Amino acid sequence: MDGFQRRKERKKDTILFAALTLFKDFGIKKVSVTEIADQANVSQVTIYNYFGSKDDLIHAVMVYYLEEIWRDYEILLDSNLSYDKKIKQIIFKEGEIANQISETFFKEFMTYYKADSYINDYYTNKVVPRMIQFFDEGKRLGYVNPNISNDAIFFYIQMFMEYMQREEVNTKMLSLTEDVITLFFYGIFGKDQN
Repeated sequence: MDGFQRRKERKKDTILFAALTLFKDFGIKKVSVTEIADQANVSQVTIYNYFGSKDDLIHAVMVYYLEEIWRDYEILLDSNLSYDKKIKQIIFKEGEIANQISETFFKEFMTYYKADSYINDYYTNKVVPRMIQFFDEGKRLGYVNPNISNDAIFFYIQMFMEYMQREEVNTKMLSLTEDVITLFFYGIFGKDQN
């Protein structure tokens, strides 16, 4: 990549980061291209040259955000931490993510998630296979019940994801994120004491 391409990519990343920061704080609909341009120290024309429209910018930001979150999870899942520490980090990370975004952004993200084929494909083709590996590792190490099939686990996750997309639910979800993720990993009765 030559110097021009590197500068172009850096500027694009600066715009994506600025837009994401504003979206997290105020929601997608409340943020204008002018505000994003000001935050990124670029002109509105530059944003339109890079992304074409606000809708295309929103899509690029959602992809950027999803990939940023997943990159952190991949680092965690590939780390040398013990399995139980990885679970605790996932719970902590989910709580941390929830604390960094506004309710408005979460609601708009969940609506966008439901409608966007790229995000659904990303989840199906990248996230699910890696999580299957994680659950299989947990079964081998005795942290996940080996009698529960991966199909059942992902059926449960899918029910949860679809429920979260309901408007009356996603407004409550942010404040409960850490508890719900803890319930997912440990259940109502907590860790098995056997």
